[in-house]
Amino acid sequence: MRKLTLCLILALSFAVDANESSSEKKSQITENIPYYSQAIIDKNAYIKKRSVLDVYCPKSKSLSPAPLPTLLPTLLPTIIWFHGGGLSGGQKHIPSALKNKGVCVVAPNYRLHPKVKSPVYIEDAAAAVAWVFKNIGNYGGDSSKIFVSGHSAGGYLASMIGLDKKWLSAHNVDADNIAGLIPFSGHTITHFTVRKERGISGKRPIIDELAPLYHVRADAPPLLLITGDRELEMLGRYEENAYMMRMMKVVGHKQTRILELDGYGHNIVGPALPLLLKEVNRLTKENKQ
Repeated sequence: MRKLTLCLILALSFAVDANESSSEKKSQITENIPYYSQAIIDKNAYIKKRSVLDVYCPKSKSLSPAPLPTLLPTLLPTIIWFHGGGLSGGQKHIPSALKNKGVCVVAPNYRLHPKVKSPVYIEDAAAAVAWVFKNIGNYGGDSSKIFVSGHSAGGYLASMIGLDKKWLSAHNVDADNIAGLIPFSGHTITHFTVRKERGISGKRPIIDELAPLYHVRADAPPLLLITGDRELEMLGRYEENAYMMRMMKVVGHKQTRILELDGYGHNIVGPALPLLLKEVNRLTKENKQ
């Protein structure tokens, strides 16, 4: 299905005292928060360096000219954004297009090939998502409205931890509590870097336990797959996502869709971010009904 739509997203905000001074406002971004326990960090210098995340939440704004002091703050939907880079590169960042849009954004780093091998990347992604579920309320985010997204390798990680429930269950978190999965141009077959670790060519498709496609299930969170143009994307990337969409429907999943961005190759982050916000807004409204 081909569709490219831009939209306005509903702005959400905190209720705060009208006389709050600027010095009392919290910083928008908190950086380099470890998502593993101190005991684990102390045993591994690479975990200390890479297994950290940044949290962004918009600055507080008054809901009305004179809000009541007893009003509770409105907790915001939260997007977890995993960077791309083939599982061997990349750096956490908060996309500017997601700032000041009424959402919190969490950007994790994760350990990289060749210093580690699979499934360490997925383990880190799951640990980061579990941290968000358990801690985002302290920053103004709503733990019942957590959306997991990312580009390329980040999209692969989002799909893996959302579809294969064992990764989050290791942290006593149910993957079904994710409000939505929105991977950008992510592998749905086994990632090419994982295949490389096994001595398998990147042109030989594999579907095994480290492929999101292996874990299609009817009761998964809502899934929106976004890819570039099938003629411009990386080898077969649109087609494997289209197959994921078809197989999710075959097993009975009711909320899987795919969007193909005409004229764009693999680097679709810019034009796709408004679609991410639109989906977050749609699902947030739907869950309120």
